[in-house]
This record gives sequence, C-alpha cells and structure tokens, in this order.
Amino acid sequence: MMLQIKPILSALRRHKAGAVLIALQTALTLAIVCNALFIIQQRVAHLSAPSGIDEANLLVIENSWADKLSKEDADAQQRADLMVLRRLPGVQDAVASNSYPMRGGGWDQFITLTPDQTTAVGDAAVYLGDEHFMDTLGVKLIAGRNFRPDEIRPIANRENVMPPVTIVTKTLADKLFPDGSALGKPIYAMSNTPTTIIGIVDVLQTQSLADWQMRNAYQSLIWPMRLVGNAYYILRAKPGQLAMLRKEAVKALYAQNRMRVINDDGVMGYAEVRQKAYDSDYGMAVLMGVICVVLLAITAAGIVGLTSFWVGQRRKQIGVRRALGATRGDILGYFMTENLLISVGGAVVGVLLAIAMNLWMVTRFEMHRLSLFYVLAGVLLLLLLGQGAVLAPAIRASRVSPVEATRSV
Repeated sequence: MMLQIKPILSALRRHKAGAVLIALQTALTLAIVCNALFIIQQRVAHLSAPSGIDEANLLVIENSWADKLSKEDADAQQRADLMVLRRLPGVQDAVASNSYPMRGGGWDQFITLTPDQTTAVGDAAVYLGDEHFMDTLGVKLIAGRNFRPDEIRPIANRENVMPPVTIVTKTLADKLFPDGSALGKPIYAMSNTPTTIIGIVDVLQTQSLADWQMRNAYQSLIWPMRLVGNAYYILRAKPGQLAMLRKEAVKALYAQNRMRVINDDGVMGYAEVRQKAYDSDYGMAVLMGVICVVLLAITAAGIVGLTSFWVGQRRKQIGVRRALGATRGDILGYFMTENLLISVGGAVVGVLLAIAMNLWMVTRFEMHRLSLFYVLAGVLLLLLLGQGAVLAPAIRASRVSPVEATRSV
C-alpha cells in the first residue's frame, strides 16, 4: 500500500505544536552541531600543526640567576654554561634564547619595508640566538646562510637594538616579498635602522599560540643575539639520550655555578611543551564533543517521546488502517516518513541558523567561515538520528493488531 504524503501532512497539522517543537529542536541542534564539529576540526588541526623543530630530541631549561649580575658577568656566565652543556656526552648542540616555539608568549615585532612606513606589513615572533640556534632546534635553512660568530652580540633583557642582519621564515619572507626576492633585502622593525635578510628557513613556529587559527603561526625572525641574564637553554640531545640528559644537564649547570634557580617545572622535553601549549585546544575539542553528544541525545529523546505519545493517541487509527489491509510495513513507513518530514523542515531552518551563527562568530571572534561539508554532514547526521530515534516507537505501532485496536472503540 503506497503511503501518501497528504494524509501525513494532514495529521501533522492536527498535532502542529509537537511537530513544530521537534523541528525547532532539530534546527537548533543542527546549528550548534555544525559549528561545534567545525570548531573541533580546527582545534584538532591546531594540535597537529608542525613546529619545524626536532621536538623528539629537544630539552628546554629555564635558567635564572640568584644574584644580580652585570651584563658583562652574565655574558661570561652564559658562555661558560653553554660550553659545559655542549661538552656533555648526550648533547648534540645547545643554545641560549629568549624563547622557544609553543612557549605561550615571547617577543614580537611589527615589520615594515621602509623606515617611514607607519603601517606594519607583517607581525613576526623574534627569537634570539647565536650561530648554534638553527642546528640546536633542527631548523632547515633553505636559502642564504647562517650567522657568523663575529655577528653575534650579547644583549640584556628587552634591550632596544636592531641587528644588522636577520634570518626569516619562508612564510614571513613570502608575506613581505611575494615575488620571492626577500634574500638580501632590508626590513625595518618599526624603526629607522634596517636589518638585512641573509637567510631563509623553512618552518619555525612562533612562541605564542593565542591565535589558534594559526594565521601568523610561522612568521618568525631570528636575530644574532644572545640574551644574557635569565634565559632559556635549549639542548638538542643525541637520539635516545633525552631522558638521561634531563638530570645530567641540570647537574652540570649547578656544578658550573650554584648561584642559579632551576625549578622542576622549568625543565621540559617537547612532549611536555606541546601538551602544555595545546591544553586549551584539547579541552575545547572535548567540550565541543560533549556538547554535540548531549544535544543529539536530547533531540533523540524528544523524538522518541513525542512519537511514542502519538502512537498511544493513534491506536484506534492504526487499528482501523490494519483492518482495512495496511501491513506492518505500511504503519512503520508512515511514522518514519512523518518524522522525516519534520526533520527535513527542521534541517532547512537549522542550515540557515548554522550559517547565521557562523557569520556572527566570524565577525566577533575572527573565525573561519563554516565549510559546506560540515553543514551537509550535520544535516545527514540529524536525519539519520531522527530516523533511528523514531524506529523503536514506529515498530511498536506496527505491532498493534487490528482486533486489539477495534476493541477500544
């Protein structure tokens, strides 16, 4: 027996309050789920973003001096520290720097192409390091050259100086010079002193991950400077030596000079650095996932409850249809089709609501525009959920016998 849409629509008009509520619930769930799935994807992509460094073999030690040292004394102590660290059997190389990728904050500079330019062309993270910086972190040089030892100079914390030469990431070079002519060109860090690009590295992630969409995540500068005083010692271990190096490096530093402070949480391998840096992204992804599951469960429960109520109300109608020759499959198909119509109506409204919600987040939080894939995936998910939720009460309805129904007349 062919089911007709018209009788179903007629029945829905008699129960329009419940149908409208389920449709609105479906629409709201679809709008939230589409955007939540999109946010989860963005966060997961952020979690796996490459840093451009040899994370598996890097150790970071935050070193602070207990005494207040002059710039000259701090420089001498740091040179001695680096010499000791580079001589350790498990160390491949070591460097002192102001920061490291994924630290969570650090130095940055607005970049211009002329000294009198008032609007920045780019915003770059600044790493300080000597000629050992790239080899220590495992950064790949793709053009130009590394720093020479005679180009390295010590500076105190936040000393306002511009080096004569700099190394930039490919992302920053392409941003500043889209024609690919960055090598050998001068740039300005919002000052009148130029710094010439002598090298370009492939990938070097910034320190700050506040912008989780990663728009500026690879715009980095390396300056030929050693930050004396409180600094981060970054060590690259030989393969398989990282665990041993955690204890030996700290022990060697205290043997060199005990007038320093190295806290336990100031010694980290990059697995810990990455986990700490991306805790908020992981937490947001989990939260969005829980919200999706809860909303879908509530929507499914609403569909089950409303359909069960309608089945109870329509026992007489079901019995009459069975007596007139309707099969169990006809009754099952009736309720499945009825729910599908409600879900489709809710999905149409939900798509519009999802797009509107995303546009609001784009303007308020500078998020990316919602991909059509997530809208279609959300629609399919909600339609399948609706059909699955209505299946159990629809099967119960199909089992109503004609005799049982007619006895209630």
